[in-house]
Amino acid sequence: MRIIEEQKFRHEERDPAWKRGVLAALRAIVGASHATDDPAGLRRYTRSTAARATLPLAVVRPASQAEVVALVRLAAQHGLPLYPLSTGRNWGYGDACAVGDAQLIVDLGRMNRIVEVDAELGYAVIEPGVTQQQLSDYLSDEQLDWWIDCTGAGPDTSFMGNILERGFGHSPYGNRLQHVSGMQVVLASGEVLATGFGHYARARATHLFPYGVGPFLDGMFTQSNFGIVTRIGIWLQPAAECVNHFLCTVSEHEDIGPVVDALRPLRMNGTLRSIVHIGNDMRVISGGRVFPRSLAPDQSCLPPALRGALREAAGAGAWTVSGALYGSAAQVAAARAAIRAALRDTRARTAFLSERKLRWGGMLARLLGESRAGVRLRARVGLGEALFAMSRGKPNGRFLAGAYWRRREALPAGFPYKADPALDNCGMFWISPVLPMRGQDVLDLHALVEPLFAAHGFDLFVTFSMINERALGAVLTIAYDKEDAAEVVRARECYQAVFDSVMEAGYIPYRVGNQSMAALDPGGDVYWKTVAAIKAALDPAGLIAPGRYEPGRAKGLLAGGAG
Repeated sequence: MRIIEEQKFRHEERDPAWKRGVLAALRAIVGASHATDDPAGLRRYTRSTAARATLPLAVVRPASQAEVVALVRLAAQHGLPLYPLSTGRNWGYGDACAVGDAQLIVDLGRMNRIVEVDAELGYAVIEPGVTQQQLSDYLSDEQLDWWIDCTGAGPDTSFMGNILERGFGHSPYGNRLQHVSGMQVVLASGEVLATGFGHYARARATHLFPYGVGPFLDGMFTQSNFGIVTRIGIWLQPAAECVNHFLCTVSEHEDIGPVVDALRPLRMNGTLRSIVHIGNDMRVISGGRVFPRSLAPDQSCLPPALRGALREAAGAGAWTVSGALYGSAAQVAAARAAIRAALRDTRARTAFLSERKLRWGGMLARLLGESRAGVRLRARVGLGEALFAMSRGKPNGRFLAGAYWRRREALPAGFPYKADPALDNCGMFWISPVLPMRGQDVLDLHALVEPLFAAHGFDLFVTFSMINERALGAVLTIAYDKEDAAEVVRARECYQAVFDSVMEAGYIPYRVGNQSMAALDPGGDVYWKTVAAIKAALDPAGLIAPGRYEPGRAKGLLAGGAG
């Protein structure tokens, strides 16, 4: 049936009359202004930081679950492939682009209702278009003693979209999927599935106990194309009495290994409840600027001497470790003491930040003016302010600056407000392998990938995050100039070399970009055979997001996709 439908679609897609009829039907469902195939309206869905754009058939923007159901049923009638997205800000992994050409983008951004917030039990029920900023503002405006967990992807990103990609944030609730309870999903049949206890009309604990009774299905709708999630319950974190941050600076690269091993027991025993991030110097250097082309003309990575000077100006070491401490004043004080004791025998220099210290630091930085010490202190205060905002559930786009590193123009005016790396013509690949929380694995992975970045002429941006008590999630960034054709080619080659190397070494990425969907199946893998069988049962015509986390189907789409 799938092959028949694909052949039918390819034939009809070339027929202008068929396309006009489909557009008319789409507009009848969502309204004339919310379905278009106009090139201007499609622009943001054809741009990607990852140098592999695709061309959609059209875009449709439903406003309700009922409209999504109607769209799915219309798609079934016409054999029309649908590509749902929440807000289309999947930076570095495909942005707002479908896996293949000629798919109908279903932009769920208009579905932005905060359906419910329970101020006693601390959960929210939201739709796909609800952004980090929107939910944060709601909690603040209503003066509720609950915070959201924030990612560094920017205020305008979708809460749900990140969760469905199994993204992670910064706070004690940073392993976001563990704090989800109850989904509503539109299936390819047009039926609406409620998970957990949600399918019982009188259930009282749908958003409190995620497993329900019977098979636990929620995970099937993350990193999959089995349905369109239209509602999700998320747990909020209690506002803390006291928040401190700690920053550890490690001057020499090889000294980061013992620091990881020293902090691991504190992550495992609950002293470190938040996700701890370990970033190299490039993460700090790129925090407020683009590549200094005037100082390194005709080069795509920093010369060692210049990198050292920029590191010194930023007051950074080879590595910076950051994390937040939450609780009562006594609990935070105990955590500070435990961190000091754990790091005593390492080469890390550790500082603890409170909001009071930041205020004093800001005043001192202003007094020091443009002196070297003033510039360094101002940079550290700016980083601290952004971290404190994030830890208290106030999203900040500062950490998107690295995406702009090789952009020829300066950071956009007003950055990070409304930052959009894809539309701003930024070049960026993200590769996100997961590794054991051991210092030796950090050093081994770095040793594996650094020569590949150097061989292709790119600075290695890397962060290792303690995403749970036993694993590190790495984010390796290739930032490149999209206006330099030769550099684009080198970036693609670098990406593939790094991706292949981490896969071969057993450091498997926890999520991948559209360009790598086909590479997930090494061949004859029982896991992916099982995934394909589930897909065939739930969506036999292959209508929803063809090729997304579907390696067999993706191979054909990638072979014919736009470059």
